[in-house]
Amino acid sequence: MSLTLDTYRLLGRSGLRVSPLALGAATFGTEWGWGAGQDEARKLFDTYVERGGNFIDTANTYTNGSSERLLGEFTRDNRESLVLATKYTTLRRPGDPNSGGAHRKGLFASVEASLRQLSTDYLDLLYLHVWDVTTPVEEILRGMDDLVRQGKVLYLGISNTPAWQVSRMQAIADLRGWSPLVALQIEHNLIARTGERDLIPMAREMGLGVVPYSPLAGGVLTGKYSRADLTAANVAPDDGTRKSFNAALGMVTERNLAVAAVVQEVAADLGRTPAQVGLAWALQSPGVTAPVIGARTPAQLEDNLGALEVDFTASQLARLDKAGAIDLGYPHDLLASDHIRKVTKGDLKIETRR
Repeated sequence: MSLTLDTYRLLGRSGLRVSPLALGAATFGTEWGWGAGQDEARKLFDTYVERGGNFIDTANTYTNGSSERLLGEFTRDNRESLVLATKYTTLRRPGDPNSGGAHRKGLFASVEASLRQLSTDYLDLLYLHVWDVTTPVEEILRGMDDLVRQGKVLYLGISNTPAWQVSRMQAIADLRGWSPLVALQIEHNLIARTGERDLIPMAREMGLGVVPYSPLAGGVLTGKYSRADLTAANVAPDDGTRKSFNAALGMVTERNLAVAAVVQEVAADLGRTPAQVGLAWALQSPGVTAPVIGARTPAQLEDNLGALEVDFTASQLARLDKAGAIDLGYPHDLLASDHIRKVTKGDLKIETRR
């Protein structure tokens, strides 16, 4: 594969050029009990940019706003050359019902707050962060389109939303001449592959570039967990990393450790680290534009960037795919069955282009 951070990819059905690995800034700030302080965060930012990286991911409430504020300081001298992505919908002020959600009031207030915190007058990419179930899609799409027309936002994306709702929104935007969605941020890694059922095929069909978060499954794929961590009580709650957080979420299971073991085996074969193998698998997944890496230290970042140089053999890739494979379920399994092929195509040979 042998990519570099300045081997840019187009984001969805847009002309926007982004690096194949995005720098996640959820680790910028220590307010959540883990993460990087200002000096360490600056090193992470500088290393990524100096290597040619231009795609940086944050959100309005990451580390209680410190992530955006630190990025505002770090990007002061090179703002125009970067693609800054942030998100809205998470609650900014507990107790205030309109400080969160996907509605127009929350959208405009959140964007204004992000512009102040990022010390910029426009956002390159704005995601709806979490689907709130209650806001009409027309309200969301029209509000987003208004922000694009005002020049405060350039491109639009969506995250943590059902595939049928995203495709519906994209169709409405197309029919009404509103700004389309060009990016889909979802959890996608060798352990969490349910996006392969509907979300990723939908994104490929509807023109959204997939930007996976947690490509290393919160660190489980790096090999730092063992059977001793199967019980959350065995993980120190103040270890300064995401370990206790992931253990409490139930990320450490027999099945997930088995997948991680295969990653470690392939890494040993290649002379690479498990983190590099996990990220490299995400990099070559169909429909994926740029996995979001969330390093906490410069050493972790350097290791993550090594994923750009990983080349799999066909057999290694097959081992990884098999280890984390999921049942696609109905109707996908049915449509792929020999029976359906026989009754719909018979012995015909039909070439499809995708």
